Amino acid sequence: MTAVDLNADLGESFGVYAYGADDEMMPMITSANIACGAHGGDPAVMRRSVDLARTHGVAIGAHVGLPDRLGFGRREIPTTPQEAYDLCLYQVGALQSFVRARGSVMQHLKLHGSLYMMANRDPGLAEAVCQAVADLDPALYIYVLPGSALRTAAVECGIAPVIEVFADRPYHNGIVQMYDRTTELIGGPDEVIARTLSQLETLDESDTRSVCLHSDTPGAPALLAALRHALVDAGYTFRSPRATTPASVTTREPILAAASAVPTISESAS
Repeated sequence: MTAVDLNADLGESFGVYAYGADDEMMPMITSANIACGAHGGDPAVMRRSVDLARTHGVAIGAHVGLPDRLGFGRREIPTTPQEAYDLCLYQVGALQSFVRARGSVMQHLKLHGSLYMMANRDPGLAEAVCQAVADLDPALYIYVLPGSALRTAAVECGIAPVIEVFADRPYHNGIVQMYDRTTELIGGPDEVIARTLSQLETLDESDTRSVCLHSDTPGAPALLAALRHALVDAGYTFRSPRATTPASVTTREPILAAASAVPTISESAS
C-alpha cells in the first residue's frame, strides 16, 4: 500500500460571504490549507476552521495568498521577495495564534493562487518564502509543484517539500493549468480520477506526495468521494505528511495532539 496525502483549500469564507464546501470536504481529507485573511478568511472563520480540522483529525496548514480579496488571490500582482517573506510571516502568524490557542500544532504552509504559481517559477520568490518558513519553524512542510523553483529552494533551505498534484485542474504537456477552471476542463469523476492517477505515476515514490481537490470546485465533495474510492482500489492509503500511520478508508485516528478543553466564544459574540 502506498500512502498519499489528500488536501483541500478551506476557510476561505469571510464576513457574510460563504465560500467552498468545507463541512463536507473536511472529513475526507488528511491536510487542510486554511486561508489566513488575505485572499479569504477572517478571524472567526480561521477559528472555526481550526476547530473543524481538529474534530476530524486533519493536519492544519496555513494557506498564504496575495492581499487581493477582489480577485480572490488569483490575479498576479508584482511582488518582491521581501514582500513575499513578509506576507508569509504575517499570515502564518495569524493562523498560528488560533492553532496554539487550541493546543494544536501547524503542519505546513501552502501558497494560494497566483502567489503559489509565481513562487513555483521564480527562484527569488521561492527563496524568500522558504526563508520565511525556516525562520518561523523549520519543521514545517511546504507544498510545491514537481520540478519547481519552490521545490529546489525548499531542499536548499532544509525544508521538507510535499510534491503536489491537482485532481481538478487540467494538465498540458505535464504542466498544471491552474487558471483553467471551466467545468468542461475540470471534467467529471472519470476525468478527475484518470488525471490524478496519471500525475501520481510521474512522481518518485520516495517523495511525500499530496493530491489537491479545491473545496470551491462545483460538486467537489462528490468528486473527492469518487477519487478516494478509486485511489483505494489502486492501492493507496491516506495520511498527512506528519502522520506516522496510514488512515483507514472510512475512519481516521486523530493526527493532532489532543488539547485540553478551551472555552469557545459564542458565535453571537463573533
